[in-house]
Amino acid sequence: MKREIKLANPRGFCAGVDRAIEIVNQALLKFGPPVYVRHEVVHNRNVVEDLKSKGAIFVEQIDEIPEGAITIFSAHGVSKKVVDDAETKNLNYFDATCPLVTKVHMEVIRYARQGLDIILVGHDNHPEVEGTLGRFPHDSKGKIYLVESEIDAKNIEIDQPSKLAMVTQTTLSVDDTKSIIDILKKRFPKLISPSSDDICYATQNRQDAVKQLALETELIIIVGSNNSSNSNRLKELSENCGVKSILVDDPDEIALEQLDGIFKLGISAGASAPESLVQSIVLKCQKLGFEMSQELDGLKESVNFKLPKELVS
Repeated sequence: MKREIKLANPRGFCAGVDRAIEIVNQALLKFGPPVYVRHEVVHNRNVVEDLKSKGAIFVEQIDEIPEGAITIFSAHGVSKKVVDDAETKNLNYFDATCPLVTKVHMEVIRYARQGLDIILVGHDNHPEVEGTLGRFPHDSKGKIYLVESEIDAKNIEIDQPSKLAMVTQTTLSVDDTKSIIDILKKRFPKLISPSSDDICYATQNRQDAVKQLALETELIIIVGSNNSSNSNRLKELSENCGVKSILVDDPDEIALEQLDGIFKLGISAGASAPESLVQSIVLKCQKLGFEMSQELDGLKESVNFKLPKELVS
């Protein structure tokens, strides 16, 4: 029996990731190394190592950056304090925050100015969540609360239940988030939610593509790093659809025994995984006895985010 590979579509880089990586590359070209990047610009080991080889230096704290240095904030976004610290050190900084994350930041600020309490649905300690929590103004009359799970949604106590708004991390599972939001709306009937979903178009499109792939395959390989939220959500989604899944960031991580008894193999990639890495995973699977079968039909993404004008040549 023929062993086949099917590729999800869309997969891999989204517009926000493309923009963030290009900001680092353009800064390196314009100013020369070193260019400092506060946190991994995107959560992918291969991308980070490539940028390091060109002269990017990744740090976790602003105080690790020399005064006046060229600095870039990651695609995940940063708190107001990080921006203030950068300005105190006279850093020449460029903001690679995904515009869809920035939209959530603006929602938080707008709701806070109205004196509302805010629920942020997301994962504690994720850099996007840290940045969003850090955009809540200290002088607001309201409070901001983090909800991670259905259990949190059922138990959280709110100071102003009748003056309450909600935002979400952009890279969550659409299905899991819906169940949390449903609980919150039932508990807090006056809950205000944004006019459009905070979960980004790319996250939703890649999750939809994996759902389709799960109907046609026996095992799904998700290409992405362990610290990538959207890649982990794709793996979980596959398993929730009843199809075993593995998350890999390198062809060498795929072992022959993982593919025992598999004849229909699916491959997709998180929004921070480059297509070159996907193709190297495909090549490894071909060497292990699989044939490339088809790339599934999917939505054609045409979203494009502009670079900072200072970096446009």
